[in-house]
Amino acid sequence: MSVNKVILVGRLGRDPETRYTGGGQAVANFSVATDESYKDKNGERQKRTEWHKIVVWGKQAEIAQQYLKKGSLIFIEGRIQSREWQDKEGQKRTSFEIVATNFRMLGGRSEGAAAASAGGAGARSGGGDEFESHAAPAEESYGGSASAGGGPEISDEDIPF
Repeated sequence: MSVNKVILVGRLGRDPETRYTGGGQAVANFSVATDESYKDKNGERQKRTEWHKIVVWGKQAEIAQQYLKKGSLIFIEGRIQSREWQDKEGQKRTSFEIVATNFRMLGGRSEGAAAASAGGAGARSGGGDEFESHAAPAEESYGGSASAGGGPEISDEDIPF
């Protein structure tokens, strides 16, 4: 048995970029930053930022394009996927990305104001809109209730940055 599961809470580094496959399926790409604070050997507080490439497919990709913006706080569940390619010099390279299976917008009303003012389907006044995928990417749908996603309830106090 093996497990490939990733949970991230961070902020978008850029707006999602959405493209469509030859079959018409949407795929969105964006980056998320997570921060870690620690004390170095001199006892001084240090901060390290990690950047994560995120890929979202199907209906979720369209929702991400519509509602997510640079700086948005987001909870992401997914899996790590490696991708091998050759650079210009012919060297074999490997990159890693997170294929999101579920994401939830976090933060207060001010962060979700654009979604709420757009009158989008399922935009809630309390912030924390939730989007959940299902078995096949082509069958992904919007899940508007907090009980549908099973994600942990995270408050601003739980976030390290």
